[in-house]
Amino acid sequence: MALVLLTPMTTAVAQAKSVVPKIAWGTCGTDQKLKPFQCATVEVPTDYDNPHGPTTTIALTRLPAGDPAHKVGTLFTNPGGPGGSGVDLVQQVGQQIYTPEVRAKFDILGFDPRGVSRSDPATCYPTAAEESEALANLPAFPVTAKEERRFIVDAAKLAINCRTTSPDRLAHYSTANVARDMDLLRQAVGDQKLSYVGYSYGTYLGATYAKLFPNKVRALVLDGTLSPEWYSGSNGDPNPVGVRLKQGEGAYDTYEQFLAECKKAAANCVLNELGDPKTVVESTLERLKTHPVVVALPDGSTLTVTYAVAVAITFSNLYDPAGFPALAEMWAQLNQQSTAKKAAKAPDALIEWNRRKEDYTTSIGSALQPCVEATQSGRPLAYPSYAAAADKRAPHFGRYRAWIGIQCEFLGIRDTDDFRGPWQNNVKQPVLVFGTRHDPATPYEATRPYADLYPDARMVTVEGYGHTTIGKSTCADAMITDYLTQLKAPADGATCNQDRKPFDPLPTGKKALTPLPR
Repeated sequence: MALVLLTPMTTAVAQAKSVVPKIAWGTCGTDQKLKPFQCATVEVPTDYDNPHGPTTTIALTRLPAGDPAHKVGTLFTNPGGPGGSGVDLVQQVGQQIYTPEVRAKFDILGFDPRGVSRSDPATCYPTAAEESEALANLPAFPVTAKEERRFIVDAAKLAINCRTTSPDRLAHYSTANVARDMDLLRQAVGDQKLSYVGYSYGTYLGATYAKLFPNKVRALVLDGTLSPEWYSGSNGDPNPVGVRLKQGEGAYDTYEQFLAECKKAAANCVLNELGDPKTVVESTLERLKTHPVVVALPDGSTLTVTYAVAVAITFSNLYDPAGFPALAEMWAQLNQQSTAKKAAKAPDALIEWNRRKEDYTTSIGSALQPCVEATQSGRPLAYPSYAAAADKRAPHFGRYRAWIGIQCEFLGIRDTDDFRGPWQNNVKQPVLVFGTRHDPATPYEATRPYADLYPDARMVTVEGYGHTTIGKSTCADAMITDYLTQLKAPADGATCNQDRKPFDPLPTGKKALTPLPR
């Protein structure tokens, strides 16, 4: 029997039948950088309707508590996505993004959700090489009518490949099943209740867990809130998920803030040497539509920067104000080179973009979670109209984000054990909800409605820019520390500032810590 729109009671019954896995922690390999961490894998039911049937492998890592004698428990994390690796989050930045007090009192646990990276990934081609070849020539998003037609055809082909290669994995890939996995893991580490920090899409996982297991919550930190209604489509919005999420509007707002802060920064922002920053960037964007720029990369290859590539790179660099100076440098160079005929040296932002593409560790299939659990428009041929309307509301970024999820229209797989609402929950404990004023990926306007889903949410506004609070605000870090270690929550409506202005020089050795955008 399918567990569609489960109530907390029926979910608990199904979960009780599942065997709690035993975790055998071991080393994470020979890499000395991973010496502080422990790793393991466990098996969980692929289908919670059949708890003793086939299983799915879940990969885990943890950073053990520094003061085990005073340990509170395990802090579960999710980096967002969907499709982000929790193992990578903890191993790459777990020692930096949580304060010494939190690291002393908690084992910091990251897991790759089912279908992601090391956890039986949902793949779309037999090998990574074949997938890379298939995706190599796809634009970030289509601009011309010809590109739009081709993009729709290619999306259909990709969906067919995903459906053919990983039908069973995709059929059980819902966030509700990830929440059920997380509750089994909570039991496996011996915690009576869950302590959790979720970023971006991780707030959707948090909302789902809160709905399915309201009596198993100790503490929830929900940072960069993804509206469950917008994502799932339970609000009745007939638009595609890429439009419903309003990332276009959030990104355009942050883009305008980037330009305004650049102008105020005077000599600290290189764009001011060329004129008004907005005029410089907008004119360059317009030229790139017909005159792409070819840039030389350090490895001797080249990258063709089209209008679509430039918009996508800009969106990526809006995630952290620490990246604003590099973004300004990129636009200054593109402005000067937009009519050049020979390859120019690539600015740092373009080199980083290319490096991220080379850091391929999992299939695009891991990003298809919305396909199996969110309402689709049912009108794939109407995407050009959706994109054009979005572009009017949010130039450049509305069109880009409107195409996110076009593959979902053709996938034809739904996880019948998903959860799509209603989203009001019965969690009794205070939860901590953060929203950044100018967030390109999870617009600030979703923060208060998200907080209102909880009986006692303490919403904190971070006055600043970028996606999530990671590495940006010691004020927010202090609130998170007090909340996790002492269950001391700030008053609802509290505010925090970010530590530095976007174009202030970075302290020596400091790097942006935000998880890579997806």
